[in-house]
Amino acid sequence: MSISVPKIVLVGGGQIGGVLAQLCAVRRLGDIVLYDVVPDAPQGKSLDIAEASGIDGFDSKVAGTNDVKDMKDADVVIVTAGVPRKPGMSRDDLLTINAKIIQSVGENIKTYAPNSIVIVISNPLDAMVTLMQKTTGFPASRVLGQAGVLDSSRFATFLAWELGVSVKDIKAPVLGGHGDTMVPLVRYANINGVPVMEQLERKYKSADKAKSVMEEIVKRTRDAGGEIVALLKTGSAFYSPASAAVQMLEAILRDEKRTLPVCAKLNGEFGITGYYVGILATLGKSGVEKVMEMQLNAEEQAMFDSSVSAVKKLVEDMGRLGF
Repeated sequence: MSISVPKIVLVGGGQIGGVLAQLCAVRRLGDIVLYDVVPDAPQGKSLDIAEASGIDGFDSKVAGTNDVKDMKDADVVIVTAGVPRKPGMSRDDLLTINAKIIQSVGENIKTYAPNSIVIVISNPLDAMVTLMQKTTGFPASRVLGQAGVLDSSRFATFLAWELGVSVKDIKAPVLGGHGDTMVPLVRYANINGVPVMEQLERKYKSADKAKSVMEEIVKRTRDAGGEIVALLKTGSAFYSPASAAVQMLEAILRDEKRTLPVCAKLNGEFGITGYYVGILATLGKSGVEKVMEMQLNAEEQAMFDSSVSAVKKLVEDMGRLGF
């Protein structure tokens, strides 16, 4: 009997790619190939990670390469390739330059890893996932984007800090596009089932104050990526996006049937057809196995529709640019 070890290809050997490689190795998720166009850079990072195997206790193979042919037969490809945001730059500003990169990467994945599941992290996220699926021609279930897991973790973290509780006990889903119009679902945010708003009202003994505090947390969640960019000055977030992608990867490789907020293509759910948008979906060995619909109230639906409109505009802009 042969036991197959998953092959994980990471496209982009920058900050996120390096952290991804280390996390995949430490969690023993499979053998890892780190690809980048910069000569020797992925080889150096991979060697550094591999030399910690005796300390971290993993036997996963970690290899760096500049040859796209080393993508061959990947089970999962995680794409981080692209230019990161700089201070004052929005995710949308990255559209043209990153679209060229994603189109090229997608063509290589189609050629060398035709049976893989693809997770895209590159920004602007919703547009880049759309382009990846168009370029590869893969079923939509095998092409998805990482955004909601990260945004929801940020939302939960800020709520945990405010209420003085463990973030492990908070569920705080964020839907919609990965940008300024994302939709943190306040009504669904809870601490082991107890509504967060109820606890904020108890803390401040005022519904108005609780609402004001929540509005600030929602705003910080939407601006979280930009906040990190402003502090780093020479790059964007990389630890948290890598951790978010690995949670998705783990759910897929281990067929966990986890229901996570991800960027997936809708086929009539929420009244949307043919667009990639952040929603809750069940992940397993086939990729996106089921989209979970939920009842949104009028305010939530309006915010979701606005977010979808922003995604549609981004996709239209990309189309006008020839992608």
